[in-house]
Amino acid sequence: MSRAALLVLADGRFPAGGHAHSGGAEAAVKAGRITDAASLEEFCRGRLHTGAAMTAALAAAAALGVDPTGLDRAADARTPSPALRVAARKLGRQLMRAARATWPHPELDALAQRFPKGAHQPVVLGLTARAAGLGPEDAAYCSAYEGVSGPATAVVRLLGLDPFDATAVLARLAPELDRVAQDAVDAARRAMTDGVDALPARSAPLLEIGAEVHAGWPVRLFAS
Repeated sequence: MSRAALLVLADGRFPAGGHAHSGGAEAAVKAGRITDAASLEEFCRGRLHTGAAMTAALAAAAALGVDPTGLDRAADARTPSPALRVAARKLGRQLMRAARATWPHPELDALAQRFPKGAHQPVVLGLTARAAGLGPEDAAYCSAYEGVSGPATAVVRLLGLDPFDATAVLARLAPELDRVAQDAVDAARRAMTDGVDALPARSAPLLEIGAEVHAGWPVRLFAS
């Protein structure tokens, strides 16, 4: 297992399209729910224990070899917002392009053929980790970290927040991220025998509502 591969996959400069998405932060800033580092931390904590926990488990399950078609259906069922489903598939399509160029693998080719418009991003992420020789823990960490680092980076641009403060938020969340990643791997291992219903399905209604509102804005800085 190559730890260097993990660094490449987790690097914010990896061309997977995440820089164009705020993870709901743009809508939260507009609604006044994020105004400073403290409110950003609470927002990211909420994302970590809901949507990011779910995507981390999906990614870990894909890395373990759970059927990606079933995982994609599970991701759809766990994403009530049409806008978020569209964003997840766009991100999945972009990640697939980068992954196939970086770590060519027949499982990635098969998934791309099965979902020409893009599979859900965490499913692609898990298979990408698998193609790179990484394990479910690595996939879970990548997914969970993306769930909080994306909004933190976006808020630096949206509010002019000091990047040192945004990075400190991520550092303070690190112990919780450890627990979320481990829980995700445990759930993914259960899914291998019990099916995808063993994966978490945690709701974040404000994020879902915010995504639908955000999708209707005529002018916005981020795609989601």
